[in-house]
Order: sequence, then structure tokens, then C-alpha cells
Amino acid sequence: MPAFEYTALNGRGRQVKGIFEADSARQVRQLLRDKGLSPLTVAVSNAKKVDQTSWSQWFSPSLSVRERALVTRQIATLIAAGLPVEECLLAVSKQSENPRTQRILITVRSKVMEGFSLANGLAEYPRAFPDLFRATVAAGESAGHLDMVLNRLADFTEAELESKQRVQQAMVYPVILFALTIAILAGLLGYVVPDIVKVFSDTGQDLPTLTVFIISLSDIVKDWGLVLLIVALLVSVAARRALQVPAIRLHYDRRLLHVPLIAKMSRGLNTAQFASTLSILSASGVPLVEAMKIAGQVLSNSWLKLKVHEATVKVSEGVSLHAALEQSGYFPPMMLHMIASGEASGELDHMLVRVANHMQQDVEMLLGVILSLFGPFMLLLMGGAVFTIVMAILLPIINLNQLVA
Repeated sequence: MPAFEYTALNGRGRQVKGIFEADSARQVRQLLRDKGLSPLTVAVSNAKKVDQTSWSQWFSPSLSVRERALVTRQIATLIAAGLPVEECLLAVSKQSENPRTQRILITVRSKVMEGFSLANGLAEYPRAFPDLFRATVAAGESAGHLDMVLNRLADFTEAELESKQRVQQAMVYPVILFALTIAILAGLLGYVVPDIVKVFSDTGQDLPTLTVFIISLSDIVKDWGLVLLIVALLVSVAARRALQVPAIRLHYDRRLLHVPLIAKMSRGLNTAQFASTLSILSASGVPLVEAMKIAGQVLSNSWLKLKVHEATVKVSEGVSLHAALEQSGYFPPMMLHMIASGEASGELDHMLVRVANHMQQDVEMLLGVILSLFGPFMLLLMGGAVFTIVMAILLPIINLNQLVA
């Protein structure tokens, strides 16, 4: 049954929009009249039209992580209660207050009612439901444990959301300090220092080296500040464009894995993400080789992604998982030992879950340490910069007082 988007007028003359499932546009208009609405436009869901084009991957609607977690949890709860999938999708679509979510779920329900699986229906929206999500749902459908798999997906999505929110909250204070530092320095160098220089120039005395340096820096900010800002923005845009070139991005990501501190953070984040994804796919019944292919695609570092691809090929040729990952040289020894133990004991799925939890804890601990140090560092930087400018202003005044005495 197709989905139709409508625009209608209510009894107060206000426009309302929504979506209905019906056999035809004529039936939708009749349903609207039965509800006391005056239909203006009725058309097949735009979302569905977009999905029928080759551009669906780029222009299909997307869901926020929070919305996807909520929808997944609600569907899992209803399926566990024994409701058919199509009824679950209909109930969750009515429960949602987001029109975009309603359109997505109604269209997915239409696909399911046409005989497609839930995973195939979700494939209509690759941006709303990533490869990891769809592959896990497909595994749950084939194994007959869709409710359990969806609950695990909801846990995974909620944990991802919580981790992002924790980092964002921790970054608020350092970012504000950094912005204040730049604003204070720009104000001092652009407006305060030039006025004081006029006083010093009338005395005719030799200025201290620090004062001369600050005055020169002030002249640069005053005369070239806007130009330097534009150049910095252009360089930033050019760098981002350059990193979109696969060869340059690959070289950059490889170098990034060897920079002190940044390397540890990048490796930790990517290996934790890989372990978490691999654990949920493997525990859901996805074959190991297929799970590695999907887990490798979610990595943000292209060099690590290449190494995981090479490891996937070796596993498909009969090499053990821990040996294939060890040959890459980028995965932590603790992770490799735990995976080897799981392979030896025949409990690889269980051990992958423990690896994911262990790696996630390590990353959160490292992030906590770095973010806790970043705030004091910015305070020291701001205080040091302001102190330097103040000293550059006070030194000539002190020298002048000594001359007078």
C-alpha cells in the first residue's frame, strides 16, 4: 500500500501536513474529509520518489542518532510483545512527532507489506539506517531473533550517543576559553597597544626588546589581521578539499597514526569502534568475513580501513582473526590476546563483546584525561599571553620612572 503526503486546511484555516497509507490519492482525500480537513495537495511520498533514483544515497532522508535509537527500541519492544513487523512500524510512526520519521517508517512499512524483508525495506534509506544497522537486522531476521537483535542495536546506538554527548559537553569549556583568548589578544594587540605606543614614542626613549616585539605584533594584527584571517580560512578550506582526495587522505591518516598522543587517541577510537561493530555483528549471527567487511567500513581512519580490508582477505583465506589483525601492526596487544583466547575457547562472540567494552573504557579514560588537561592548558595560555602584553607595556613605564628619579 503506497504512502501519500498531504497538505490540508483544518477548521481554523491553518495548514496541516502529514502522511497517509491508502490505495489511491482519492481515498486519501476522502479520509481527510472524514476528519474534517479540506485537502489541498495529495501526492505520493516524496521520500519514496527520491529513493527510486540513483541519487538516493545522497539525498534520502536521515535520522539523528537519538531518533534512530528511540525508534529501534520501540520497534524491538513491540516485536517482543508479539506484534507483526508491519503493525510495529505503523504504531511507531504514529508515536513519533517528527514528520520525517513518520514518512520513513510508513514507506518502510509499505515495502514490508509488499513482501520485502525489514532489512530490505530499511535499505531504502541508507543515510537513516547505515550498513551496520541493516546487516544486523538481516541477521536477526534470518536467525529468528529480531527483537533481541534490535534491542542490542538500540543499546549500541544509545552508547554511541552517550559517548558523543560526553565529549561535546567536555569540549564546551575549553572551546569558550579558546575563543575568549583569541578575542582578548586581538583586542589588546589591535586597540590597546597602539594607543600606548603613541605615549612611548613621545618620550624618545629606547624601548625594551619585549615591547618592540609586541608593538611589531600589534602592527601586523592591525594592518594584516583581516588578510591573515581570510588566508587562514582559505587554507582550511583547501586542506579539507585536499583530504577528500583518496591518496592524500590515505597518506595523512597513516602519518596521523605515528604522531605522539594523537596516534594513541586515533588508534584507540578506531579500534574501539571496530571491536564494538564486529562484536554486535558477530553476536547477531553475521558471518565473520562479512562482519569484518562491514566493521571496516565504519572506521574513520582510511589507513586502518585498508589494513582491516587486508586482514579480511586473510581471514577469508583461512587465517585466524587475531593473526590477521596482528600482521597489520596497529591493533593493541591486549585486544589481540583476548581475541586469540576467544578463538581458542570457541567463544569468540562473547570475547569480542569483552574486547569492545575494554577498548571503549580505555578510550573514555584517555579522552577524560586529555579533556581535563585541555581546560587548564587554555587558562595558562590565556594568562601567559595577557601577562606578556602587560609586561611589555609596564617595562617602558618602569624605565621612564627610573630616568626621572
